[in-house]
Amino acid sequence: MTAVQLNAMNTELWQGIGAIADSEPLMKRLTKYVRKLVKEKEADPTLMTKEEFFASLDRGEEEYRQGKTHRINSVEELNQFLNSL
Repeated sequence: MTAVQLNAMNTELWQGIGAIADSEPLMKRLTKYVRKLVKEKEADPTLMTKEEFFASLDRGEEEYRQGKTHRINSVEELNQFLNSL
């Protein structure tokens, strides 16, 4: 998603919130829904933005460069490693 698209979505979101801001029942429903979305994201680590995904890859590459890896050369070593987790 481009910055322009994200900005347009943010604008649409805030306009929508502004349109219902004077309605307590609608604001309560919106708050409840936002809490639900936050819980979903927290419960599922695979739900991430494109930026978060690539940042995770960058961290992994940096750890690899620093030697923070496990080299596994055989099935036995793999089993030992998995059993140690």
